[in-house]
Amino acid sequence: MTLRRTLLSTAAAATLATLAHLPAHGQQVIKLTATAGHPPVFLWVKTMEEVFIPEVDRRLVAAGNKYKIDWTKAWGGTLIKLGSESKGIADGIADIGIVSTIFEAAKFPMQNVTYYTPFGSDDIAVVAKTISDMQAKIPAMADAWNKNGLTYLGGMALDSYHIWTKFPITRIEDLQGKKLSAPGPAANWVNGTGAVAVAGNLNSYYEDIKSGVSDGTVVFATGAWAAKVHEVAPYVTKVNFGSQFAGGVAVNKSRFEKLPPEVRKAMQEASDVWADKLAAMQSDAVKTVLANMTAAGAKISELSPAERKRWADALGPVAQTWSADVTAKGGPGKEVLKMYTEALKRSGAQLPRDWTAN
Repeated sequence: MTLRRTLLSTAAAATLATLAHLPAHGQQVIKLTATAGHPPVFLWVKTMEEVFIPEVDRRLVAAGNKYKIDWTKAWGGTLIKLGSESKGIADGIADIGIVSTIFEAAKFPMQNVTYYTPFGSDDIAVVAKTISDMQAKIPAMADAWNKNGLTYLGGMALDSYHIWTKFPITRIEDLQGKKLSAPGPAANWVNGTGAVAVAGNLNSYYEDIKSGVSDGTVVFATGAWAAKVHEVAPYVTKVNFGSQFAGGVAVNKSRFEKLPPEVRKAMQEASDVWADKLAAMQSDAVKTVLANMTAAGAKISELSPAERKRWADALGPVAQTWSADVTAKGGPGKEVLKMYTEALKRSGAQLPRDWTAN
C-alpha cells in the first residue's frame, strides 16, 4: 500500500505540474514579435528583454490572466536591420521594437533636436522626459510616429557623448586632419574642428577604427564599453556633448489598436517602467564602465571648460540650420528648438552656447 500511495502521489504531482503550465481556462494567447537593430549587449535592448517584456507579462497576470503573449524576440538586426526598424514594424515584419530615430532622421526630424543642440545636459532622465513631454505638447512630434504607421510607447536617451581616439586630445587643433566615426547628425559636432566625420554606428565603430577607416569615434560611455571601442581607441576625452534622445519603443499602429484594452494598457505601463529603468541603469553604469576602461588601459582625460566653449563656438549654426529646414518642410522647427532649450535651462544645464540665438 505504501508503494501504491507513493506512485499515486507522484502521478498526481506530475499532473498538477503539467496543468500549471497550461493556459488558464479561456485564456487567449497573442503572438507578438519584438525586434531591435542592436544586439542585447546594449542596455536599451537588454532592458527591452529583461524589463519591458516581463513587465507586460506580469501586468497581464495581475489584470486577471485573460491574455498571454507568446513573444518571439529578434534582436541584433536578425529580422530588421538597424535604421529600418520603423518601416519593418509598420510593414508588420515585427509587431513591436526599438526604433532608433537617430538613424531615421528623415522620418523623425523633430525627435533629433538634441543632436542639433550639442553641449547640452548630461542628465539622461531630463533629456528623455523633456522629449517625451514635448511629444505630448507638440502635435507634429507625435504625428511623426502616427504617420509612419507606429504608436509610440516610451522613449530613451543615451548617456553623454564623448570622444574615443587613437591619439590624445587637449585642444580642438589636435583634431586637424583626423577622421572620426559619428552617428547620423552627430557629424555636425565634428564639422568646423578640422576633423572629418565618417558615417558609422555602434555595430561598426570597432572594425572601422581597427582597420583605419577612422581614427576614433564620437560615442557615449555605456555604448563604447559594450562595443569594446577602448581596445582600438584608448584615448578617452570627456567632451560632454550631452545626453541625446535616440528613439524608443514603438508598436505597429494597426496591430496595437486591435489588441484588447488590457494588453494595450499593460504595454503602455510597461514602457514607462522600461524608460525609467533604462535611464537609471545607464546613469549608474557610466562611472563603472569608465573605471573598467581605465583598468583595461584606457587613458581618460577631460576637456577644459574653456576648450569646450571654443569647440562649441567653432561649429556652424547647427541648430538654426536644422530649425530652418524643419520649418521649410512645414514643421514647427523654431517652437521645438525653443521649447527644448528652455527646458534644459530650467533643469540647470550650463550651456556654453545658446543655440536659439545663433
